[in-house]
Amino acid sequence: MKTFIRKHPNIYRYSLALLLFGSALFLSGLINKGLIKQYFPFASVILLTTATWFLYKTDKKSINDIGLNFKLRNLAFLPLGVIIGAIAFLVAKYLRIIYSGETFNITDHVNYSNVIYGMYIILPTVAVEELLFRGYLLKKTIELSSVVKANIIFSILFTLVHVFDDGALKKLPVFVFLSITIPVGHLLFATALLKTKTLFFPIGIHLGNNWATRHLITTINNGDSFFYITNNGTFETWTSFILFILLWNSFFLLVTLIIWKWDKISLFNFLKIILKKD
Repeated sequence: MKTFIRKHPNIYRYSLALLLFGSALFLSGLINKGLIKQYFPFASVILLTTATWFLYKTDKKSINDIGLNFKLRNLAFLPLGVIIGAIAFLVAKYLRIIYSGETFNITDHVNYSNVIYGMYIILPTVAVEELLFRGYLLKKTIELSSVVKANIIFSILFTLVHVFDDGALKKLPVFVFLSITIPVGHLLFATALLKTKTLFFPIGIHLGNNWATRHLITTINNGDSFFYITNNGTFETWTSFILFILLWNSFFLLVTLIIWKWDKISLFNFLKIILKKD
């Protein structure tokens, strides 16, 4: 075994990571049930974070490599990411409203307990995805290849997980939408990590985005969101549908570019200076 590790250290590292992450997800599946799942659904996050810490430890590095510590500078990126993710989704949704002629409405009576609980229950899911797809393995792949190659590999993996999870293979429009949109999402989250050097930022953006899909603006007026849409538009032709996808993803690519270049923008430069003061 020692001989194999010496000859193939990278294969060993990836195999160990997959084994630890797989074990963490399996154990969390056994734990995350009933009342535990309802009130404290963080078993998978804790186990994956522990596995990540161990991997960095055996690499003679620190989990600080992905900014998972309690420094104020890193923690502040979590709520900032939530705000950016939620606002970005709201703007993108509004662009769709304009494009398809839908009607934007404000909810009269919001169920705030459901809205707040939604943030709590979504957090562990997005944290798990970030640990798996923007954590140790992404950084290791960047070290061994390049940022471009690593992003291509993990954007494909991230897309495959969502395509199979949402059953998109049975619905061609959903498959097309996810196949184009999810890689852009990965690029956004990966850029957030690489720019700030903390996983808290992509977790925040991911959380804000996913929470916004359920509790900021929806197509149902049931009190679980602040805004809702009526007169839902449909795409009669593939041309109109593809143009919408291009519009949607162009906006999120713009958000990604802003994050990548945010030190050139005065507002974000000010925030950067503030966040450096731990």
